[in-house]
Amino acid sequence: MPDPSPAPLPAPLPVLQADCANCFALCCVALPFAKSTDFAANKPAGTPCKNLRQDFRCGIHTRLRDSGFQGCTVFDCFGAGQQVSQVTFGGRDWRAHPDTAGAMFEVFPVMRQLHELLFYLAEALTLPAARPLHADLRTALSDTTRWTEATPQALAGFDIAPLRQEANTLLLKASELVRAKVAGRKKNHRGADLMGARLSGADLRGANLRGAYLIAADLSGADLRTADLIGADFRDADLRGADLQGALFLTQPQLNAARGNAATRLPASLTRPAHWLP
Repeated sequence: MPDPSPAPLPAPLPVLQADCANCFALCCVALPFAKSTDFAANKPAGTPCKNLRQDFRCGIHTRLRDSGFQGCTVFDCFGAGQQVSQVTFGGRDWRAHPDTAGAMFEVFPVMRQLHELLFYLAEALTLPAARPLHADLRTALSDTTRWTEATPQALAGFDIAPLRQEANTLLLKASELVRAKVAGRKKNHRGADLMGARLSGADLRGANLRGAYLIAADLSGADLRTADLIGADFRDADLRGADLQGALFLTQPQLNAARGNAATRLPASLTRPAHWLP
């Protein structure tokens, strides 16, 4: 019989969780944001947020939502911040070494995309049903990992689009292999506009919700087991009592953007957001 166990991950793999203590607050400086329901003010790229302290910590970290900076609470760099700060630039921060600032801020968004790809590829390699693709997934993971180790000059000029396309093709195939094991006809809502949709209690097992707009959708009590959620927009979506166990490519930022409660069932690898209801 074929071995059903998932493929081992190549080592070493960069840490794919944010470690703000080892990052020079790159998300608070490199990225722009516009005044909206997510941010209380405008900020251009490359300019430090007004709430950033000299020690690279946020002055309102415990009050971000109450202060109008909800967008900060749903952002995750997948570990790109500390990779750029401590590896790409060898621990030289942009304040003490201002000559690194421009390149560091340019590299950070590229590294963030690389780390997000690694997150998805690593998850795909844990899926036994995707075993026929494991060799190709390992190759894609190794190729992407090598780019995370590149020089600032190489990263600044790197066109990540072909790498993303190759990875996305593999991830979709992996998703199809997993979802094919779900009995019955699966719903295809790929890229669908489901903003405010009433989907309470819906059976979405094995559904394709890649890139779907689920902003403020009512998914309370919905069954999302083995649904493909890569890129789905869950801002203000109601996930109270929903079952997300085994959901494919679900990320912490997606959960942070949604509303849920203690009855929401999550994959073991993800954390219940602090702002969710009891």
